[in-house]
Amino acid sequence: MSINTILVVINVVVSLIALNNRDTFYKLDFQPYMIQRKNEWFRFITHAFVHADYMHLAVNMYVLYYFGDAVLSGFSFIAGAQGVLYYVLLYLGGILFSTIPGYARHRDNYNYHGVGASGAVSAVVYSFIVMAPFAPMGLLFIPFRIDAWIFGILYFAFEVYSDRNRRSNIAHSAHYFGAAFGVLMTILLNPDYI
Repeated sequence: MSINTILVVINVVVSLIALNNRDTFYKLDFQPYMIQRKNEWFRFITHAFVHADYMHLAVNMYVLYYFGDAVLSGFSFIAGAQGVLYYVLLYLGGILFSTIPGYARHRDNYNYHGVGASGAVSAVVYSFIVMAPFAPMGLLFIPFRIDAWIFGILYFAFEVYSDRNRRSNIAHSAHYFGAAFGVLMTILLNPDYI
């Protein structure tokens, strides 16, 4: 079983437990106020293993499963056995880096809560884009595909635009901060990708 599959399984198990126990859900979610006031630093990581609902979990885990093994293979090709370590660092770094804007914006907001692995998943997807810029990519249920690098630019722009307009409770900044981390880490790991 690959480390990517293990991450998917951990996400599913923790999310299912939290979705069926609201007390656990709120003990693990991202609450910048609680991090700042009560030093609950674990929330920077634990929130990424909890999802808002079954659809949120399914989409994130489908995308992680689909792209994760390809990125893990790429890292293993570049770094040998250390590829697994680099993949874990990509995943965890995507989680941490994607929380920066949420923490900065909401550290004084008692009512702010966030969950989901989207920052880490974005890091993995954009790592894939760096490794395979001409691979065909698209969205689920849309019949056409475009080059990965074009998809990456369009999706990144959409997330920045959506974050600035803030018409939903989705943490769009987590998506593009996670994406930026994925690009940077992959290029640092192998500058030839530039």
